[in-house]
Amino acid sequence: MALINIESEIAGKVWKVEAEIGNALEEEEAIIILESMKMEIPIDAPEDGTLVEILVSEGDPVKEGQIVAKMEV
Repeated sequence: MALINIESEIAGKVWKVEAEIGNALEEEEAIIILESMKMEIPIDAPEDGTLVEILVSEGDPVKEGQIVAKMEV
């Protein structure tokens, strides 16, 4: 299995963490929801795999391109 980094495509604030470490995720399943410009924007799993690490917490600011989670695929 390969370990992949999941990055934020936009800057914002972590509104909600949807998944938990160890969860088996399907492609396009939400991991984290960001708030940016008063919109809720999900960061989804890029492919099927297992979530192994979440690097942000609710309320944290996130920069564009920042790694927010890691998955085994």
